[in-house]
Formats: sequence, structure tokens, C-alpha cells
Amino acid sequence: MNDRISPREFHASEGVSDWRVVFDGARAHFSSGSFEKGAALVFAIAELADAAGHHPDVELRYSSVTVRLISHDVGDISRRDLALAQRISEAADELGIAADPSRVQVVQIAVDALDIPRVLPFWEAVLGYRQDGDEDVVDPLGHGPNVWFQQMDAPRPQRNRIHIDVSVPRDEAERRVAAAVAAGGRIVNDAFAPGYWTLADPESNEVDVAPWRDDSD
Repeated sequence: MNDRISPREFHASEGVSDWRVVFDGARAHFSSGSFEKGAALVFAIAELADAAGHHPDVELRYSSVTVRLISHDVGDISRRDLALAQRISEAADELGIAADPSRVQVVQIAVDALDIPRVLPFWEAVLGYRQDGDEDVVDPLGHGPNVWFQQMDAPRPQRNRIHIDVSVPRDEAERRVAAAVAAGGRIVNDAFAPGYWTLADPESNEVDVAPWRDDSD
């Protein structure tokens, strides 16, 4: 079933103000305030997911619940994710649990490599991860950030070749960049903004801040 939906279409739909599309799907962070209320929301999500035949990733913490939706058969978000997101938000509202979209983010480690097939197995082994496609290794338990390998065309001395990617909602990205600059960082490259900004700390270690993907992605 190819019912893929673009991030722009997702965000333009009714009933998804709790949700933001980032690197790895649509996410929502619900501030439950207690483990008991969070567990009640997780139970409601489980019932909705079983009824829909479509299951999200859910993380229950003492005072919050984080939910990720993605359709693995299309490799992206779909209308199934949209429908389930709407129902989950309705369930959270009925339980009196509010969402905090500013807490949505995904962190990944990016490694620039000249020979990805040689470099990738090392990181897969040392982290205890598993390979996912030709350019990623992922935590099979879903706890740690994934590692993405970016193809280099030529050696690049005098500059770090490992950086962090932080995917945040589009309406959060500029605030996050401004906070990083105020904390002593600097903007290295904003030519692709608002797609992404490259920042560096005071010792020139780099991080990319990128919002949810454009409709063209």
C-alpha cells in the first residue's frame, strides 16, 4: 500500500497540532505528569493501534510519553500514520494530557567516509548495532542515535569528519540555532537554511540543526 503523505500534507491536516515530522517520522511528546497517567495513555494507544492494524513506537517515562509514527512498508509517513496520530491526540486530550511539540527532536551521528563499506562494519560491531540500508547502522533496541555515513569525494584534512545531526520541528529550529549561538557557538554555514544550519562550538566541533523535511523530500 503506497499511501505516502508528504510532511507538508501531514502538517496541513486537522487534528495533528501535537505532532511534528522530523528525520525518522512523525513524533509527539506528551507531558503526562505521572507514570499512572502515562501508562493510561500507552494503554489507549495500544488499543487504537491494534484496531488500526498499524503500530507506533512508544516510550513511557515517569512523566512523559513519546510516540513515533512511520510506515516501514513505504519508508516514510503515510495516511495510516496521519489517521493514527489524530486518534492518539484525541485519546490524550480525553485523558487531560497535553503535548509539548518543542520537546520533539531526533539526534543522529554523521560520519564522513571515503569508503563506506569498509568503515560501516566497524561502527556496527563496536556499537552492537545492525546495518540498515547502505548508509546507516541503528540500535536494535531503539535507545541510541543512529549513525549515518556520508560519502566523501576526497580526503578532508584539518576538519572534523564526525558531526551530530539534530532534527527538530521547523517552528523550533531558529530558536534552537539562536540558543546555540548565545551559548558560545557560531554559524558555519546557513546557505541551506531553513533546510539546515551548520553550527560549531568554540573549538570548531560541528553540528547540523535541521527541521522537518520539505514537501519536495
